[in-house]
Amino acid sequence: MGFKCGIVGLPNVGKSTLFNALTRTAAAQAENYPFCTIEPNEGEVGVPDERLDTIAKIGKSARMVPTRLTFVDIAGLVRGASKGEGLGNKFLANIREVDAIAHVVRCFEDGNVTHVEGRIDPVADAETINTELMLADLESLEKRREALVKKARGNDKESIQTLALVDIALELLRDGKPARAATLQDDQKRPFQRLNLMTSKPVLYVCNVEEDAAADGNEWSKKIEALAESEGARAVVISADIEAELSQLDDDERVEFLETLGLESAGLDRLIRIGYELLDLITFFTVGPKEARAWTIVKGSRAPRAAAAIHTDFERGFIRAQTIDYNDFLACDGEQGARDAGKARDEGKDYVVHDGDVILFKFAV
Repeated sequence: MGFKCGIVGLPNVGKSTLFNALTRTAAAQAENYPFCTIEPNEGEVGVPDERLDTIAKIGKSARMVPTRLTFVDIAGLVRGASKGEGLGNKFLANIREVDAIAHVVRCFEDGNVTHVEGRIDPVADAETINTELMLADLESLEKRREALVKKARGNDKESIQTLALVDIALELLRDGKPARAATLQDDQKRPFQRLNLMTSKPVLYVCNVEEDAAADGNEWSKKIEALAESEGARAVVISADIEAELSQLDDDERVEFLETLGLESAGLDRLIRIGYELLDLITFFTVGPKEARAWTIVKGSRAPRAAAAIHTDFERGFIRAQTIDYNDFLACDGEQGARDAGKARDEGKDYVVHDGDVILFKFAV
């Protein structure tokens, strides 16, 4: 099951530097000119989770395999992207393919790094991108609505339902609001997502600050945090330059470097975790002598669907899931102790998996 978070923003805000640090590669060029990224670069990153290390130690596992997210470095958008400016149509299509958006905004001064609009104003930058995404969604829906109206007149049930959702989104977009602001009934949420609107995707604002502001942010990042709160989005403060340095260090050196900067953790760790939360994902674990592994599923998934994250055969042949709560696994010192204490439960097909569950699936092929 793949989950993608797209990194977007104006040119020269630090997207590619951030991507390189995230993936610890030089796959994306980081140059001081617009559109140095044309084809989107993809990189997988492990989701930091101290529970996996603990489970592996208790289970005496030979190795650990963290759950992963895919980040996509999408080229810088500019004003007019919705009309094709700056290869906008191509880049907007890339955004439609991701599950969530990490919106990088420039919250630093640097005379050596040009700004595409000649000034530092992160709120205006964010509004530029948001406007282009809303305009692109608006144009797309208005075109789709014409065909839906014709089918709805013929009493096509699916078209009638889809038209109602399109009109909800259009009302918001015409009022200058993103589609994710829609108030929906539970049975409307999944069909609404299938409209594949860019402005319906969850958003994380990434405030790229100078090194001295990495711990507490600055005046510009505070404004972006306020913007995020007003939109029901999330925000995180990061210094892309610091993260680039950290990406070149081993674990011990990273800890020492963070301590010298007065930082408790790497900004990218926070970004990855929040990106994971944005996608409404949870983690369950499997453990054995060969490996302890973390698995990603959507919150609310039932046991057979979780089994499919390991292998589709597990879902088809699902019998039951031996489930141990993470805290019980720790308190009982592993699987056998949990069994002895009556903390290992046999759950059936209707069981909704909880974040942190340690599971052993029983299945028949």
